[in-house]
Amino acid sequence: MPSLVGTACTLVGLLDIAAGVFPRFRHSSVHAAAEVLPGALGPFAAALAISAGVLLLLLAHGLKRRKRRAWRAAVVLLPAGAAAQFTYRPSVVGVLISLSLLALLLCHRGEFAALPDPRSRWKALANFFLVGSGSLGLGLVIVSSHPAKVVGNPSVAERLEHVLYGLFGFEGPVAYAGRVSWTVGYSLGALGLLTAVTTVYLALRPEHPAARLTPDDERRLRDLLARHGGRDSLGHFALRHDKAVVFSPSGKAAVTYRVVSGVMLASGDPIGDVEAWPGAIERFMDEAKAHSWTPAVVGCSETGGEVWTRETGLDALELGDEAVVRVPDFSLAGRAMRNVRQMVKRIERGGYETRVRRVRDLADTELDRVRRAAADWRGTDTERGFSMALGRIGEPGDGDCVIATAHKAGGPGDADSPYGDLKAVLHFVPWGTDGLSLDLMRRDRSADPGMNELLIVAALQAAPRLGVERVSLNFAMFRSALARGEKIGAGPVLRVWRGLLVFLSRWFQIESLYKFNAKFRPEWEPRFVVFRTTRDLPRIGFAAMQAEGFVTLALPRPFARRAPAARRRPCAHLEQLRLRREAEQPAA
Repeated sequence: MPSLVGTACTLVGLLDIAAGVFPRFRHSSVHAAAEVLPGALGPFAAALAISAGVLLLLLAHGLKRRKRRAWRAAVVLLPAGAAAQFTYRPSVVGVLISLSLLALLLCHRGEFAALPDPRSRWKALANFFLVGSGSLGLGLVIVSSHPAKVVGNPSVAERLEHVLYGLFGFEGPVAYAGRVSWTVGYSLGALGLLTAVTTVYLALRPEHPAARLTPDDERRLRDLLARHGGRDSLGHFALRHDKAVVFSPSGKAAVTYRVVSGVMLASGDPIGDVEAWPGAIERFMDEAKAHSWTPAVVGCSETGGEVWTRETGLDALELGDEAVVRVPDFSLAGRAMRNVRQMVKRIERGGYETRVRRVRDLADTELDRVRRAAADWRGTDTERGFSMALGRIGEPGDGDCVIATAHKAGGPGDADSPYGDLKAVLHFVPWGTDGLSLDLMRRDRSADPGMNELLIVAALQAAPRLGVERVSLNFAMFRSALARGEKIGAGPVLRVWRGLLVFLSRWFQIESLYKFNAKFRPEWEPRFVVFRTTRDLPRIGFAAMQAEGFVTLALPRPFARRAPAARRRPCAHLEQLRLRREAEQPAA
């Protein structure tokens, strides 16, 4: 029913906009049969029809998502429109349709109970640009929809100037014969008023920030990971600070998630005791239903996918494979490892050395240097990663993480470099008590190629000393399709699919990650995406790309709020405070 009501609002909104803009449609039998809000008799009614149509278009998506506030707005708008319609154009059909839709909304009011999404006042700026641009384009249509009544032959620039003046309630340079000038003026003024009112409302409404992981939530998650963290290699990534969490009623399991574009996106398997997973999954689904979010899981294991589909009725699709290297079986010997062996030997002969240590074993100054290098060597403006990225290095509680670094002393520019002889960094997070999961790989662009291979080999060789028996490397999307598609005898469909993946690899590193992981002869563990219906997959895919940082829908730089310096580089900030306090202390 909400989907039907939302579609009806969209259609009626378009009809009302057409009724207010185009005179012939305004008096046609099509509009008489379909109008639900004010008709178009007189200039004021035409402006009212356009405003109502735009508002209905804005409400339609919220009604489809069962939003309570959209329902309230529609319940107020429909009778007001019916009354105005009866006043300006006594259309019994239009009034009956308005009241019928209102009755439908009232009878099914229980279905429109979804809570509002997390929001920010910065959406007011986006609304101003989007609605303002739409009003500008629609205004040009309104100004040009009365060619027989236009005095003279105004240019496009004059029409645009007339629209801009009209949005602010002033008369523009375009003149019309008869009462058309009043109709155009009222319509443009209504669009300008609508843009202003919606922007002011979004700017002044209370801000509801997105959920974040609280210190208590993090403590409870760490307790669960200490007992059950060895089951899933992605478990430690649940400690990202930009995730929210729901716990099972017993508190023995939890699901972490982030809401992106109306999609409630969980990553990996639930945390905690497998027997308590159903309780956490039920809480997750209840939260999604309460807000009318689209539930989805990316990167869960085969066991996790089975539990999710069994408990929720959702469907699962294989997304790719995770590369897991068993440390006791790893060796550089043999023909299969020749390329990696030769690359590592060549780099070592070039004067590079490696160090693999737990984060807690690094001095504060070196840890700060690693942090700054990892941030400055990042190839994109935004930090990428969600399902397999922690998003930080060396914070309290992360002492068990492992950092592998590559160094080359005496290189050009080392004296002036803020990172000294540091050339590359790899960061691993714990996977239970005997495993590691690769978090990030960063290197100096001036360093020799092969830094990542060098450090992965160094980490695998140092793993026995650290008590590590298994290491999870990068996730390879659609790995099986790439592997089967290049084999002899592959069918035409599989070859076409592989060709498409290779083409997309120009932007998303699909094939390159697979080939990079395959160098180390790993075991491949399948990972799945869990979804409700097939038609949700494009939306889930887009939300996942946003969460991973491949698609950024942010404000332009002049309007974006920058993170405080203390948040961007906490160690550097604390070090400055320490030096300042020491300078202010009197000498002994």
